[in-house]
Amino acid sequence: MHIDYSAAHKALQHRLRAWVNGQVLPLADAWDSQEAIPQEVIRTLVKETYADQALDAFSLGILFEELGRGSVSLASLLVVHAMCLQGIGQWGTPEQQEHWLPSLRDGSRLGAFALTEPNRGSDARNAESRLVPDGDDYLLSGSKQWISHAQGADLFIVLAKLGDQPICCLLERDTPGLRIEPICGMLGFRSAMIGKLSFDRVRITQDALLGGQGMGFSHVAASCLDLGRYAVAWTCVGLAQACLEASLHYAQHRKQFDEPLRKHQLILEMLANMITQIKAARALCWRAAYLRDEQDPLSISETTTAKYFASGMVSKVASDALQIHGANGCGPDYPIQRFFRDARISQIIEGSDQMQQIMIAKNGFVEYRQAIKNYPFA
Repeated sequence: MHIDYSAAHKALQHRLRAWVNGQVLPLADAWDSQEAIPQEVIRTLVKETYADQALDAFSLGILFEELGRGSVSLASLLVVHAMCLQGIGQWGTPEQQEHWLPSLRDGSRLGAFALTEPNRGSDARNAESRLVPDGDDYLLSGSKQWISHAQGADLFIVLAKLGDQPICCLLERDTPGLRIEPICGMLGFRSAMIGKLSFDRVRITQDALLGGQGMGFSHVAASCLDLGRYAVAWTCVGLAQACLEASLHYAQHRKQFDEPLRKHQLILEMLANMITQIKAARALCWRAAYLRDEQDPLSISETTTAKYFASGMVSKVASDALQIHGANGCGPDYPIQRFFRDARISQIIEGSDQMQQIMIAKNGFVEYRQAIKNYPFA
């Protein structure tokens, strides 16, 4: 596999980096303190990203890496919007696609994905939210928690149970019976406008059901989560790159014991490890992107591997960046403390490290059995 960005990819990266440097980095700390990002920023980003054409996997990766350099909260808001687009684009009826996709692509509507529940967490397949038939419609009861952009999204994809079968439905923000509560004071991703959704016999019409009964988790949610993990992996690479760049700058200019930090071998060791781990994570993301563009089924398992490695990598890189900055990294004058807090959350969102480990190990057994079948003496 030979990876070399095309001229179009390089132009996209240059354009995104300039936008992040000018429009995101100067405001990211303020957004973090305010625990919100202006809706117009998100709508503009969506319009610039999706209005004209679909992005290939490498372009999508470049997008989230550059956003990760600036604000992982902003990246997270785009992730859940992309997951909403993915769910409707892949599993929606022609009528649903015609009704929702244009406004989701031009940013006039913003979407989110409501999967996690207070009592279920990673066990989303056994959702407690319920759809109960009521004439030709359904009544939705239950709740969702830790939902990115709950405070601002116009449309949610909600996973629930109809009988004993998972099913997804589309839910507009202003639907009677839906209550939205902000969750503030998060460790990281503070400006992702996370919240809780509560459903009190919310009426869901037939034309709001997304995918068939029983397809809610295995098809709709699974495809959205795969996209989410892919985007988070690249976002982690971008955040780690921001940690590295800040650390290199600090080590270049900060003096201790009459010489710059870059002259101290233990600092160099940390920087070398950071550089190596970032390159390794980016290589895994490249492989996932290549397989995704080739529509290879292995892209799902490679995306899981990339997300698992990249999220652990960025936590270690952010920790080393904080160590290099010392007490300065803990204060408000440097973005390192935000990087550190955000990095830790990446090991939980879109599937915890432990869930990724389970899936990676199961995939390992599948690959092992295939190898034995093809090469009996292996």
